Amino acid sequence: MRSRPGVSLLNWLSMELLRRRIENQVLSLSGIALGQIDFKNPKGDPGLFGPQSMCWQVHGDFTSMLIGGVSALLLQALHPLALAGVWDHSNFREDLLGRLRRTGQFISGTTFAARADADWLIDKVKTIHLRVTGTAPDGRAYAASDPELLTWVHVAEVFSFLQAHLRYRNPKLAGAEQDRYYAEVALIAERLGAEDVPKSRAQIAAYIERVRPELVCDERSQEILQILRRAPAPSAMAAQAGKVFMQAGFDLLPCWAQQLFGEPVGALRSRLIQRTVNGLAPTLRWAVRNGAAHHARIRLGLPALR
Repeated sequence: MRSRPGVSLLNWLSMELLRRRIENQVLSLSGIALGQIDFKNPKGDPGLFGPQSMCWQVHGDFTSMLIGGVSALLLQALHPLALAGVWDHSNFREDLLGRLRRTGQFISGTTFAARADADWLIDKVKTIHLRVTGTAPDGRAYAASDPELLTWVHVAEVFSFLQAHLRYRNPKLAGAEQDRYYAEVALIAERLGAEDVPKSRAQIAAYIERVRPELVCDERSQEILQILRRAPAPSAMAAQAGKVFMQAGFDLLPCWAQQLFGEPVGALRSRLIQRTVNGLAPTLRWAVRNGAAHHARIRLGLPALR
């Protein structure tokens, strides 16, 4: 039995409308929504890393980066001085989505944008850091430009991104390529002012073990967790997906960090979370065709991502 003329076209239009709706909601959460960077220009500019880099591979998947980003925020919130700087100098409690967009813009811009835009973002953040100073509740002075604090924030971030990539995108990524990722992204931390930045899996693991005694979960850390759990969403559909990604971000935390928050995730629940994410991820990857990674490939005349 033959299909009626126009039915296949109608189906395609319906799917395209659905795809664009999903894509628009996803991109509304990203740095692209700020509209400050043209990832498609200037033509031929590879940026700080280029398409053969590991950070292009790791940072190019929205699903794993969102999960890694949630996990990184929670891990960073366990450091009293890092948390104090965010608490005292950020409006994240009133504008969480704005904070996420700005963070997303920095990561996508330093990874995928042309060199001038990446340099602009780094200089902008360095200037902001100079204004972020104060005293933590325990009486210690803090400064966002402190090299040691910058190293912690960086490590918590890139460790979480890579763990999310291994869990949700490419579990077979070779150890040497994982080390190459850490070595590449250390450049950004060093340009921001970090020192003695770990550049391999072994160095990252040793660094985290050294910092662990300084980490605590207090009322502010718990409030960060609750703020993320109450994060606004552009639609009911996005809200449901957001809950899944929030659970996945918490599940991605090392077991000792989950225990600090007082909510260890059991093996059965962890498998259920991972199965749910893996069910959602193909739809998001199908829908998002105009992200920073896609535009960067256009800038360099490369084939579109599949």
